[in-house]
Amino acid sequence: MTTEKNSGTVLVVDDSPEALSLINDTLESAGYDVLVALEGNQALTIVKRIRPDMILLDAVMPNMDGFETCARLKENPELADIPVIFMTGLTETENLVKGLEVGGVDYLTKPINTDELLARMKVHHNNARQTSSAYKALESTGQFLFTIDKDGKMIWATPQTQALLARAQVSAEVFSNKISAQLVVWLSRKRESGDKLVIEGIEYPLEAVFLDHLMNDEKLVKLLDQQKSPDHELLRHKLELTVRESQVLLWISNGKTNWEIAQILEMSPRTVNKHLEQIYPKLGVENRTAAARIALKVIAEQGA
Repeated sequence: MTTEKNSGTVLVVDDSPEALSLINDTLESAGYDVLVALEGNQALTIVKRIRPDMILLDAVMPNMDGFETCARLKENPELADIPVIFMTGLTETENLVKGLEVGGVDYLTKPINTDELLARMKVHHNNARQTSSAYKALESTGQFLFTIDKDGKMIWATPQTQALLARAQVSAEVFSNKISAQLVVWLSRKRESGDKLVIEGIEYPLEAVFLDHLMNDEKLVKLLDQQKSPDHELLRHKLELTVRESQVLLWISNGKTNWEIAQILEMSPRTVNKHLEQIYPKLGVENRTAAARIALKVIAEQGA
């Protein structure tokens, strides 16, 4: 058995005390912190309090089986990216497929080979870390990016995308009912990076741009605001501001308080104030009223 040390928290869900004991000892020896649950409902309660880095899930359990547990887990956007490895004595193809369809990333048959378990866990743990790092990097770009699965369900989106959809009055329900189907049909054909789709069925003019294929048959897509050049982008270029500074200034020009801006941009009021401390000297002003006046002038000139 490998002695290489790992790091991370693993939730093991199995109704067999013997299986739990074996896996717990194996994982702890490998350097993992281990949480245990005897059935699905208990597992769902645990993940709401403590977010594990990975879940090992028995497929056959009383009350709520592993398939339903995994499906319920994937319904929560905050937990959906946790890798789930199924463990079971079921070997029929339909069960293997079902485990993958509900969101599992791998499938091990019992009795568990501990060396194989650790090897597969290492691969999926590393993949999850890389994916998380990639999403964090994308979120910092200030772009209107999101990912969808093969059914058109939005899996992840940058805060900027969420703000744009809110401005376009596209709720989660509207996205699901009016936009998802368009994206599924559009992406069902082979797409090259940069291919565009005009979104129909909503009043606000939006375009989708295909960027890349990701793991688990997900697609990375960018939204384009076709109403006009976004005002914050205009302010960013004209006044030589950062993305965040231009966004804060735009909302200042709309009469929003620091607290309101913090809610809109998903940051703290303290961070909003820090951005203002950078904005004022760049604009040569001393207060928010003067800064808002300059912003409104730039926007008005663009619309003239």
